[in-house]
Amino acid sequence: MKTLIRFATLAAALSFGAAAARAQERAAFPILVPLTGALALEGQSERNGALLAFAERQAQQKVELTKTLFAHPVLDTGSNPEIAVQAFERAVAESPKPRAMLGPIDGNSMLALLPLAARENVALLAVSGTARLTELGNTHIFRFFPSDVVVKAAQVRYAVEELRRRKAAIVYQNTAYGQSGNEELGRWVEALGAKVVYRNSVPVTTKGLSGVIAQVRDSGADVVLLQLHSGSSALFVQQAARAGLGLPIVGGSALHQPSTAALLEPAELKGVCAETASAPAADPALGGFAKRFRDRFKSEPDAFALAAYDAVNAAFQVWHDRKPLPEALAGATIKGLAMTYKSDGKGNMAQDAIIVCYDGASRTPTIAKRYARPHEAARR
Repeated sequence: MKTLIRFATLAAALSFGAAAARAQERAAFPILVPLTGALALEGQSERNGALLAFAERQAQQKVELTKTLFAHPVLDTGSNPEIAVQAFERAVAESPKPRAMLGPIDGNSMLALLPLAARENVALLAVSGTARLTELGNTHIFRFFPSDVVVKAAQVRYAVEELRRRKAAIVYQNTAYGQSGNEELGRWVEALGAKVVYRNSVPVTTKGLSGVIAQVRDSGADVVLLQLHSGSSALFVQQAARAGLGLPIVGGSALHQPSTAALLEPAELKGVCAETASAPAADPALGGFAKRFRDRFKSEPDAFALAAYDAVNAAFQVWHDRKPLPEALAGATIKGLAMTYKSDGKGNMAQDAIIVCYDGASRTPTIAKRYARPHEAARR
């Protein structure tokens, strides 16, 4: 009987040891984001959304028997493709080798990382809107922010169908993001029977847009469509208000950011709208997420933060699937906070968009219109 008891005790100890080993599984899940450079505001939001997801995962796992301990180093990609590649190479050289990464928000850096993700069999999670990212046949990218194909359809539909505007001026950044948005904006303006009467690109380093604004006025445009990063978006809105342009502005997702609005006076935002995937600071349905974000980071959340949060949690949901992580994500349907995510076969996981507008009295916008798959409706 004593022998049996000793064997039982040994078996229990071995079983406990195996469970403890499972409980101590280590995994790497790097966060690659621009914390310096032209896209630092967007990158900080992306980072913070991801960090909130990791913090909540860690708190949840304290009550679980088995858990994965995620190392999530934050690597600055500097809004620069070369720096992004260096960050990626540093991340995959560490042990354990990562199975997933959150990639930078800028399209040029993401384009540089795509072949590396395929080479290393790493699921590359994205919140970048650059359309081309998912048009290259790469099976390792998963975009949790609507692509420009989706949000530009919503942006133009709102300008044409809701504001009843027919002559558009398009001002866009001379980056992959700007060029992608420019192409899609022009395509949807024509598809909806309106006309582009002015088009111009500006560098991210531009500090004065008065000449561009004068050209917009002279073009006879009745609406301005922006595809600019945060700093340039704020600059255009501010200088347009001071010049008395007097045209409605429907901007890209950078204009929905609380950090962009903070650069402007509420009165300068009057008549300004923007497309985005979500608006956590303005949507009562996302109040819980917004409060947790504010409590942790002492700042307002935006759609980039929520997309990163949803992307990281999506990877958590399929982490222990028997399939390789890219295959598991490709076949999953995942309910996130912003929307339900499912790949279209190319890695585009997000298909919905909203329009938010400012009333001129507050820096917090209201949701003016919700669009489910606006790019499909616009094609019919």
